[in-house]
Amino acid sequence: MVPMSPTVGGLRASLHGTGRRGRVLVLIAILVFSLSLRTAVTSLTPLLGRIGDDLGFGSVATGLLGMLPTLLFGVAGVVGAGLGRRFGLEQVTTAAVVLTLVGIGTRAFCSSAWSLILTSTLALFGMGLGNVLVPPLVKRYFADRIAVVSTVYILCVQLGTTVPAAIAVPVADAAGWRVSLALWALVPLIALPAWLMVVRERRGAPVDDAGVAERRKLPVWRSPIAWGLTLMFGMTSLLTYSLLTWMPKVITDAGGSESLGGTAVAVFSGVGLAATVVVPWLTVRFANPFGFVAGFAVCMLAGLAGLRWAPMDGWIFWALLTGVGVCSFPMSLTLINVRTRTADGSSALSSFGQGLGYLLACAGPLLFGVLHDASGGWDLSFGVLLVATTLMTIGAWIICRPRNLEDDLARRSAAAAPDALG
Repeated sequence: MVPMSPTVGGLRASLHGTGRRGRVLVLIAILVFSLSLRTAVTSLTPLLGRIGDDLGFGSVATGLLGMLPTLLFGVAGVVGAGLGRRFGLEQVTTAAVVLTLVGIGTRAFCSSAWSLILTSTLALFGMGLGNVLVPPLVKRYFADRIAVVSTVYILCVQLGTTVPAAIAVPVADAAGWRVSLALWALVPLIALPAWLMVVRERRGAPVDDAGVAERRKLPVWRSPIAWGLTLMFGMTSLLTYSLLTWMPKVITDAGGSESLGGTAVAVFSGVGLAATVVVPWLTVRFANPFGFVAGFAVCMLAGLAGLRWAPMDGWIFWALLTGVGVCSFPMSLTLINVRTRTADGSSALSSFGQGLGYLLACAGPLLFGVLHDASGGWDLSFGVLLVATTLMTIGAWIICRPRNLEDDLARRSAAAAPDALG
């Protein structure tokens, strides 16, 4: 357990009168916003066929919409840490809540593929900022409870992934796809007052080492820890968003219904929901949790084989296996804080690993669809996922080795200093 520094304690105490009340306010704000960090994705993918028919777009636009989450999450990751240093973690997160709210709320009124892409871009950029800024916020306010708070906030992310996928088609059947999409604007709307309160209370906080940390920039690219996280997180994201986008199509092409495709996505996402209760704890408990990642990779390969060669013969089993395969997602998010000592290090590692990782992953859904259209089959598309699983495992092997980012950078700087003098 990491002891709480006096300065961080002072910051917490400055929020909302008392330390405990301040932490509760921040925790509520984090958890409610975390519920919305995937809703714009999984509320849309089960309905892409229906929306495409209504708005008149096909596989290319579908692939582009599937690529947007990782692309925007990547861009937000690249700029997120800098914005946090410049304007403050809490202020930028509040702006992210507003962007998410506006994007989700307006895309229900779209009349073309391009307007759907534009409004989705707003929502996804806001969510991407949230992806990057929540881990350092956890590090800042809950350094003594990283495993518990990480578990709860990632659980909220998974809930926001699973529930929209499960109810998207039934709500669309009952009230139309526009209502099904707009429904999820309620989550950031509920989160906004809590974040406004956090920002208001934060303005009165004393300047301390947490504030100084926001103005510092670490050369994380010099550490293999950052590159290991990038591969692990990026390839997990490529796998996740490719399957979220195309699993319904694979199921329906094999003779399943649209509803069955949405259910398969919900099962796939639901495994991550269950794993979130356990995986962050395992990540903190074991000095080197790589053995678990190796098991996740084996499950992913088995699930991909089933989806490719027998999608309707045991579809629920393949969805379960691939869901286990991407349990490296909550592990990689937890490792951001486990492999750093400070909120400064957590913010830098989160921005680099998630930003570059998502940019690497963004081609996955589009490439999956392009290769399918070009070849007339799924072999090449699933081959991309096979390569991604291999790279994810390599990245996990690197970052799971027990060491800290700040210590690694300090050692490398010390080793480089004699060379520079010589």
